[in-house]
Amino acid sequence: MTGQIVDLDTWDRTAQFRFFRTFDRPHYATTVRMDVTDLMERRKDLGLSPFRHAIWSIGKGLHAVPELCMRFKGDRVTRYDRLLLSPTIPLDNGDFRYTYMAWNPNRDHFDTHAKDKIVEVRAGAPLNANDGTIEDVAYLSCLPWLDYTALDNALPGPDDCIPRVSWGKIVPKGDGFDMAMTLQVHHALVDGLQVARFFDATQEALAP
Repeated sequence: MTGQIVDLDTWDRTAQFRFFRTFDRPHYATTVRMDVTDLMERRKDLGLSPFRHAIWSIGKGLHAVPELCMRFKGDRVTRYDRLLLSPTIPLDNGDFRYTYMAWNPNRDHFDTHAKDKIVEVRAGAPLNANDGTIEDVAYLSCLPWLDYTALDNALPGPDDCIPRVSWGKIVPKGDGFDMAMTLQVHHALVDGLQVARFFDATQEALAP
């Protein structure tokens, strides 16, 4: 994917970037409830998989916030035009594998691509974890067995700046349905305002 180097001399978050880079634990996670009533009520008529539609919606939310498309190595900050989405894919034996999906704003095109990727993984694939060479990516994981209230992720170190998005079990709520969703980010790149914008854009995309 193509990217543009961010000019630290003119970037309005340079001071925050440098400040939070000094932290041993610069990551934070925010969990909110997402309304999926429209999705659950219309999924059969539209032929939608809640799992794949959630992946696409998360991709739309990420791309709506430029800071979530930024990555850094040292003092070089790059803003990418388009991200890969790397969800964990569950296997029948309870294990999982990683895959990499090129997000597409066209939901139908992305859905076909995602279906093919999932079939490919379940046909037999190695773990396929990122070795650190892929920057323009976001990590996704679904916990469909658990209606959780908070979540934290394993992180290799303080300079890991790849966002993590998780979502949980879809459960009834009143006359509809909702689920937990968590965004974990690096504070050198992302503040609370950007987190809120992500959830707003993702919530809008979840309604088919």
